[in-house]
Amino acid sequence: MAGGARDDLAEKMAGEVALSDEPGATLRKWRTDFDVAQTELAEELDVSPSVVSDYESGRRDNPGIGVVRRLVVALLDIDENRGGDHIRQHARVLSAGFDSDVVHDLREYPANVPVERVYDAIDAEELFRGSQDTVAGHTVINSIAAITRLSSDEFYQLYGQSTNRALVFTNVTRGESPLVALRVVSPTPNAVILHGLNDDAVWEHAEDLARIDDFSLAITDIDLDSLLGGLRTLP
Repeated sequence: MAGGARDDLAEKMAGEVALSDEPGATLRKWRTDFDVAQTELAEELDVSPSVVSDYESGRRDNPGIGVVRRLVVALLDIDENRGGDHIRQHARVLSAGFDSDVVHDLREYPANVPVERVYDAIDAEELFRGSQDTVAGHTVINSIAAITRLSSDEFYQLYGQSTNRALVFTNVTRGESPLVALRVVSPTPNAVILHGLNDDAVWEHAEDLARIDDFSLAITDIDLDSLLGGLRTLP
């Protein structure tokens, strides 16, 4: 694993914990984001699982920099031993200039993938089919975080780099905000997937915008971890 990507991520993780008002909750966020159980992390640290639990729950005093460093290194070591998928995922997001709370995943495929394969991987239901049948990557965006935290330039940069790929929006209630935002971006993505809602909750004009801007539109209501896990099975 390239030291630069790992070191950059370690610095980001440690900084988030150190600056957090709830460092235990931030530690727990990173552990769960890396799909590491408390028992597995405790084994890597050579401590009892209760020690990890106490830090995450706040029952122990705020961890000092030495403890934070050990926890971060342990999580990264575990991921490297598994193949380093999470380190590479976060490296892609960081290199694009966006925080992982805004962009959950950003990936390029080695070859074009049929839209149906993306749908199958995340149990998505297609509402409208655009003229393009394949995508060459995906970007998973927290729609609320993107709207509330990104500047107009960052917003355009994130959306504008998304041609020939699938944009997956999480934290969606109707789909109106992300779809309207896409209207100011050119070119548009080949596919848009709205996550967290069912057919009855979709904005009534969603299919009309997909038809006008010619992108495939689908929805899925599986949980976020399953969504990200399904997308990681794609080549």
